[in-house]
Amino acid sequence: MVATPIAATSRYIPPGTTRYYWVTSIANYLSPTRSELNAGADLTAEVQAVSGFATSSDQQDTPDLGSRFVSKIPGRITADDSSITLYASSNSSDARTLMPRDSAGFVVIFPEGDITGQKMDVFPVKVTGVPKSRDVENPANMMFQYAITRIPAENVTIP
Repeated sequence: MVATPIAATSRYIPPGTTRYYWVTSIANYLSPTRSELNAGADLTAEVQAVSGFATSSDQQDTPDLGSRFVSKIPGRITADDSSITLYASSNSSDARTLMPRDSAGFVVIFPEGDITGQKMDVFPVKVTGVPKSRDVENPANMMFQYAITRIPAENVTIP
């Protein structure tokens, strides 16, 4: 008997689907409430680029004298350096008022949109820097750099 194939996916592209929220307060970030998410700021329409917001586990060798084979076990979990580049406004009324350097909060990512029952990722973060682009040819922007301060809550059901 052959293995059962997984269900066919409903494929999509992130533009027009994925959403990014900045939420300053979540009591239990492993299970945010709808009212906590609604109190956040939707950054989506101002996002130019995103980097990071991923975790990975190191692998540790576990050699023993019983075999020449060196097995491995999962090691520490780390998070990539993460940033969101947002457009700047000509009147200074933009995301820098929401997320100045050293502000703590949560970047909530809805890969398939903010739809009840779908999945989201919640990243507890602290803003480490907000460098401004000095490019003279392209639209002005700022890169919000984040330190991920605790293990993210990944694949949480959206309330």
